[in-house]
Amino acid sequence: MWNYSTEYDVIVVGGGHAGCEAAHAAAKMGARTLLLTMNLDSIAKMSCNPSIGGTAKGHLVREIDALGGIMGKMADRSSIHFRMLNASKGPAVRSPRVQVDKHLYSQEMKQTLEKIPNLEIKQGTATFLVSKDQKCIGISTLEGVTYLGKCIVITTGTFLEGKIFMGHTTFTGGRLGDMSSVGLSASLVEAGLTLGRLKTGTPARIHKRSIDFSTLEEQEGEEGFFSFDEKEKKCEPRSCHITYTTEETKKIIQENLQKSALFSGLIRGVGPRYCPSIEDKIVRFAHRDRHQIFLEPEGIHTDEYYLNGLSTSLPLEVQVKFIRSIPGLENAEIMRPAYAIEYDWVTSGQLLATLETKKVQGLFLAGQINGTTGYEEAAGQGLVAGINAALQAMKRPPCFFHRSESYLGVMIDDLITKEIDEPYRLFTSRAEHRLLLRQDNADLRLRPLGFQLGMISQAQMDKVQDKRQKIQAEKKRLSTLYVSLEGKSIPLFQLICRPDYNYEKMIREFPLLMIDYGKEINEQIETELKYAGYISRQEKDIVKLENLEKVCVPKSFSYKDVLGLRNEAKEKLSRFSPPTLGSASRISGITPADLSILLVALQKKHKENIL
Repeated sequence: MWNYSTEYDVIVVGGGHAGCEAAHAAAKMGARTLLLTMNLDSIAKMSCNPSIGGTAKGHLVREIDALGGIMGKMADRSSIHFRMLNASKGPAVRSPRVQVDKHLYSQEMKQTLEKIPNLEIKQGTATFLVSKDQKCIGISTLEGVTYLGKCIVITTGTFLEGKIFMGHTTFTGGRLGDMSSVGLSASLVEAGLTLGRLKTGTPARIHKRSIDFSTLEEQEGEEGFFSFDEKEKKCEPRSCHITYTTEETKKIIQENLQKSALFSGLIRGVGPRYCPSIEDKIVRFAHRDRHQIFLEPEGIHTDEYYLNGLSTSLPLEVQVKFIRSIPGLENAEIMRPAYAIEYDWVTSGQLLATLETKKVQGLFLAGQINGTTGYEEAAGQGLVAGINAALQAMKRPPCFFHRSESYLGVMIDDLITKEIDEPYRLFTSRAEHRLLLRQDNADLRLRPLGFQLGMISQAQMDKVQDKRQKIQAEKKRLSTLYVSLEGKSIPLFQLICRPDYNYEKMIREFPLLMIDYGKEINEQIETELKYAGYISRQEKDIVKLENLEKVCVPKSFSYKDVLGLRNEAKEKLSRFSPPTLGSASRISGITPADLSILLVALQKKHKENIL
């Protein structure tokens, strides 16, 4: 092995969505950073769905952007179809989603990273962790080079000992067309980490010319952006289309279940419950007559279409049959077959809230290696890991994300306190205070932290402060203005709270009294007024919960010595090592009685009333 001459502050292994955010964040904060990836042409490659965002995922992307990350900007630049999901529902669950030109997305990301100061990008295949005294100090590659660094961020996605399945045909690969990462898993085990196996999959891609669009339902896009800063698109919009499976589809799949890698027992890993394969849906929802399928274009310079909803591990000959049983796809020409993939991951309970491993100092993990699924979850973790790796390398205090302040905090807290037994996906229902964690106010919540970290400029901070001031001033002003309606004098702030009124209607009806600040601020004012009571209630709930979060649990605390604590509680608390009593309360299986006993033990240990 040849030691490369430069020693880095942060080395990021893997150029997927987690790796890109980690490398960008660390470099932007001033850390000398290396991004090491197996293939420079595959940076930010979309292995599965050519889209960014969705339910709760869109919230994550906006939070990443609010903190100074780049996923939202790249998605906007390559956008071909934008929609606000759940637009007719309450503001807490409205989630932006964008269909992108997947090739342009990757190109924009690579070009952006290449221009970042402090960041070097190199092609290489990581095979071995270099450590000393339980501290990670570098990474060795298949090419015979060792790169030394103060902190290492591993973001290997599905590549760790990846194995691909199409029916009973299996072969190694990190995704179809790319080799898997061999050797790094063994190195992680040697370092003291415990690994497991998970599974995911992707649908077939078909040629546009083989689709009969005349029988399909067209879904046009809307106007919208992820980024709070840039408002730039480089592509003409494209429509998506909707179709449905048939009874014939169901029959073909049922007759061929024994050929599925999932149902024949070839796959050991657990797949994502909320994104099941089509054969899994046919079995689990046998009463359903049909399942919705979205046909999504993969870009403006390709005729490939993605069949969202038809993920499968059935062999290609069966894929051809059941796809052609679907209206509009009778003559479908498959360009890339669907497949399932199984890969290694680091099992629950081995991470700190910074995403640093408990057993190896300086080693951070982000993305699917932590048991998550989805580009957005990966990018969010990459951001958190990159920030904390840079902070540690520069000997600055760590940065913690709390679940009462962000979806990033919800996700990280879930990953470090819950038993993950299937690929983890974020949902709005996972957030207890989701009315406060809306996608539209991510900049108001997180820009100050991004500024503190050095990822947000003064100009960006001034912009969000101006927005905050306008919102507060207008809410106050509207409480002092009255209009005569239905024979009564009604304050404007009460009128806007009515279900049949919104800010835009108020501007039309009372142009001399209302001020138009633009859609973004107008909607913010309306939401805060309409839901003021609910927002106030959630803010009070957070204050109550903060008492538990203030009770710190020392890393060296011995749970086995706590009298009265159940054996199950001792085992789980020892395994997850929660940093606070609040974190302990969210560990599956920990009861209020366990928390009371633990609190007494902590008070005795510190000889004071911690609360």
